[in-house]
Amino acid sequence: MLVDSHCHLDFPDFDEDRAAFMERAREAGVGLMVTISTRVRQFDRILAIAEAHDNVLCSVGTHPHNADEELDVTAEELVRLAQHPKVVAIGEAGLDYFYDKAPREAQAQGFRTHIAAARETGLPLVIHARNADNDMIAILREETDRGAFPFILHCFSSGAGLAKAGVELGGYVSFSGILTFRNSQALRDIAATVPHDRLLVETDAPYLAPVPNRGKRNEPAFVAHTAHVLAETIGLSDAETANLTTENFFRLFKKAPRDAAAR
Repeated sequence: MLVDSHCHLDFPDFDEDRAAFMERAREAGVGLMVTISTRVRQFDRILAIAEAHDNVLCSVGTHPHNADEELDVTAEELVRLAQHPKVVAIGEAGLDYFYDKAPREAQAQGFRTHIAAARETGLPLVIHARNADNDMIAILREETDRGAFPFILHCFSSGAGLAKAGVELGGYVSFSGILTFRNSQALRDIAATVPHDRLLVETDAPYLAPVPNRGKRNEPAFVAHTAHVLAETIGLSDAETANLTTENFFRLFKKAPRDAAAR
């Protein structure tokens, strides 16, 4: 079984063929999907999708792009919303200095709020990090000193330093379709250095479809292509990599029911 640990099933890209792509995911061996929140004020949409499908779980949080719109969201509110049985993670939150859609101060403030919620709940924080390696490392180290919290560096495309620091601080690293791109050898080299027990795979659908579907709308079934390239990168078979990343998922996402995929 494979797990798509990060997708956005509430995005309008999926409105017209939800049943079809869910079936394709099953056929590809994807037993579980986690649909990730980008705005707490739209959490009801995320939750409705998770509640409608036994094999879909969700998170609650505010993307750094929207950080300045939801600075009123408190750690206490995140903790309260996370009590729902379908919520297995906090986020996504973090720092994005590539687009800078929200002021960096707002991104950092929101990020720290989400860290506090992850620390309180014990649920993993789904971290978005782009072009912000130094500040990300600094905040992770500072906040870990205040009290450890589980986290995952999702859709990893940063430098080796961030991957190393994340692992040293107890985090996991998730790779998306970017790993399959022809010009991503440096990223594959980083993936090869991550301890096997810290690796996950994801789609970040509807974005970043892996080869051979690059340029198309991404969907959960395509996580199999990323897992295949990860397998080649770390020297394991496809089956071994599927088992490895699935076990890693359940170790990190402790609230996720193991029997959800079988329902």
